[in-house]
Amino acid sequence: MTNHFNKYLQYKKSVDEILSNSVKKQIPETLYDPLKYVLNSGGKRIRPILIMISCEAAGGKPGDALNAGVAIEMLHNFTLVHDDIMDNADTRRGNPAVHKKWNDNVAILTGDHLIGMAYSYLLKTKSDRLDEIVKTFTEGIIEVCEGQSFDKEYEDRKDVTLDEYMMMISKKTAKMLETSAVVGALIGNGSNELVENVRNYAANIGLAFQIQDDLLDITADETEFGKKTGGDLVEGKKTYLLIKALEAVTDEKDKIKILNIVNKTGLSPDDTAAISEIKNIYIKYGVIDSALKEIKKYTELAYRNLNNLPDGENKESLRWFAEMLMGRSF
Repeated sequence: MTNHFNKYLQYKKSVDEILSNSVKKQIPETLYDPLKYVLNSGGKRIRPILIMISCEAAGGKPGDALNAGVAIEMLHNFTLVHDDIMDNADTRRGNPAVHKKWNDNVAILTGDHLIGMAYSYLLKTKSDRLDEIVKTFTEGIIEVCEGQSFDKEYEDRKDVTLDEYMMMISKKTAKMLETSAVVGALIGNGSNELVENVRNYAANIGLAFQIQDDLLDITADETEFGKKTGGDLVEGKKTYLLIKALEAVTDEKDKIKILNIVNKTGLSPDDTAAISEIKNIYIKYGVIDSALKEIKKYTELAYRNLNNLPDGENKESLRWFAEMLMGRSF
């Protein structure tokens, strides 16, 4: 495992160096200062790493996928900058969000520019399959935007089903991981069978990752998780747990407490007692157990696809990546 982690650090360092030096222009300051701010704000670089190790799993060299890794990180940052505007978020990675440090117009333009920069790096990729790579990347952008639109739509709906929720996170969360894995496998010139196995591996890990994120919001230690417990409840956010609870709860008083969140009329940020009550309702009706079963199901599906790949170090890198992602406390 140490070798895989060292590889991760090495690849992350390469991506960080390119990102930090990617903005050469100074004027207009209202465009290039925010771009530098975003690209130097840190991050785990999960998606670039997945591109590079997927390239290796397909028999390619990780360096061949470096520019595509930078591109996917720029694309990811575009989604964060624009999401923060839509959510009116104050901070991102512990720093003021772009729209708070500057304004909404600056943040919109910063996000737009990041897409352009992403394509400029993607097109530096040397591959006979560049058409497929660009198509995959573009489809990823479209689906992520669809996922965000569904997410915002669901905020105003009180009847979101689990099937709808799973569809939404497959676009908003899992699609970016899927795009990363497929782009990497294409750069490595993997067979169609390998590309599909890597695609399904990443898509299933993405679903497990998001459900686990929902679960950690209510169960994780605040110090380890780095977020306030019950943040999703405070926002009235439609998560796997909240939607499942809406289906499972039978007691009228418990039902009202859940409906208060769905209707966005309950839970102040300081109401730790109410957050604790909802957690107990989740436990009482098996909602937490249900989430754990779903996480296990999608993780096992991911590993099943991984098992179809040739044995070796590169396959183990993908297994390590999944274990790292799902074993997180962040």
